[in-house]
Amino acid sequence: MAARDPEATKARIYEAAVAEFARHGVAGARIDRIAAQAKANKQLIYAYFGNKDQLFSQVLSRSMVDLAAAVPVDADDIEGWIDRLLDYHAAHPEFLRLLFWEGIEYGAAELPDETERQDHYARKVAAVQDGQDRGVLSDAIPARDLMFLLMALADWAAVVPQIQRILVGAADTDQDRLRASVKEAARRLVAK
Repeated sequence: MAARDPEATKARIYEAAVAEFARHGVAGARIDRIAAQAKANKQLIYAYFGNKDQLFSQVLSRSMVDLAAAVPVDADDIEGWIDRLLDYHAAHPEFLRLLFWEGIEYGAAELPDETERQDHYARKVAAVQDGQDRGVLSDAIPARDLMFLLMALADWAAVVPQIQRILVGAADTDQDRLRASVKEAARRLVAK
C-alpha cells in the first residue's frame, strides 16, 4: 500500500480546480469533477480548501501571487513589463479567465478576500507611484488609474480573443502588430 502524500494531493486538487474554474466559473464548477480529475476524495477537497467559493478564492489568490512573482511591475521598463505580461497571459490563459469569471460572479460586490486583494494591488500601484515620484512615469494620470489602464491594455485581447481575431486578425503578423500597438499605447500613457 502506497503512503499518502497530502501535498501531492493538494497540488492535484489545485491544478484540477484551476482548469475547472477557468472552464466553468464558480457557479458552473463542480466539486465532483475536480475530485475526479485530481483523483482525490471529494471530502479531501473540503478538508483542505473549504467549500467551492473558498476553493475558488484560494485558486485565484495563488494565481495572482504566481503572476506577481513572475511579472513584477517595472516602472523603469513599462514596455518590457507589458511584453512579459502579454507572454505570461499567453502561457497561462486560465488566469484571466478566472478573473473574468470572478467579475461575472461577483460584479462590483465585495470579494471574500478583498483585503488581501487590495494589498496585492497596492503593491502594484506603489511601483507605479514610485516611478511617478522619480519622474520616470508621467503623473498626468493618478497611479491607481494608470495601473488599471496599463493592465487593461495588456489583458483585454486575451479576455476577448474572438474580438481580437475579428478586429485585429489571427495571423502572427497581426498579433505582432497588436503587441507593438499595445506597447506604443502604454508608452504614450506613461510618457513625460
